[in-house]
Amino acid sequence: MIEAIVEAIRLAVTRIPDDVVSAIGKAFEEETNEIARFNLGNILKAIEIGKSDLVPVCQDTGTLTFFVEAGVESPYLGGLRDMLTEATRRATHEIPLRPNAVDVLTGKNSRDNTGRGVPIIHWELVPGDRIRIAVLPKGGGSENCSALAMLTPGEGWEGVRRFVLEHVKACGGKPCPPIVLGIGVGGGADYVLLLAKKALLRKVGERSPDRRIARIEEELLEGINALGVGPMGMGGKTTALDVKIEVAHRHPASFPLGLVVQCWANRRAFIEIEPDGRVEIWQ
Repeated sequence: MIEAIVEAIRLAVTRIPDDVVSAIGKAFEEETNEIARFNLGNILKAIEIGKSDLVPVCQDTGTLTFFVEAGVESPYLGGLRDMLTEATRRATHEIPLRPNAVDVLTGKNSRDNTGRGVPIIHWELVPGDRIRIAVLPKGGGSENCSALAMLTPGEGWEGVRRFVLEHVKACGGKPCPPIVLGIGVGGGADYVLLLAKKALLRKVGERSPDRRIARIEEELLEGINALGVGPMGMGGKTTALDVKIEVAHRHPASFPLGLVVQCWANRRAFIEIEPDGRVEIWQ
């Protein structure tokens, strides 16, 4: 089972999902800015090299983040944290991954992407005996453009729109655009950022099932691409490949907004573990 998790990590860091590749290819075909086309072309080359040579598509293989939907009757639940941690160690040396876990007090690198609080594991207990794991390698440059805004209810969705556009413009080329933007609205300060990061697991082009939210996603995507930041911040039509919004109910006195930015290397993989030990891996 540990080996299966290692293979899922390998899939995530060496192969960009087809929906992302298709969106980048479409941006390349529609782009008229030569510098933007050059940047998008190099991105597509990196994706192809990663796929053909089974090497990471980006030198920053990120902080490994796992979203776990754990069936409470699964026989593997008790040992899963240790398995994810050991798989992270093995993946670091076998794939390899860049060591990205640094002690905040000493500055010492653990050299295996594990340490206090990492890999990051988000747990959700669900009925049943199956376990589903989403693997999200999160790069540091794009993570640095994450943001939290505690808006007032009076600012509402217009405040969301204003904050998002101003923030993406201010970030410019730092998160290696074209980006995928995860947005969380509601809940509280901690939960809203979790919603935003979890939103990144949805496929590019997949709209929210709530038509009202889907319309806002489309409007924000259009507004972001009108900024002209473009690939790598050097101008062009495509600053974002997609915008994803997840929502929760909020307190009457606050309107929490969380933004999590993903770079063009929008990496992910999924694992499902059956109670009999069978494992399925996909993107």
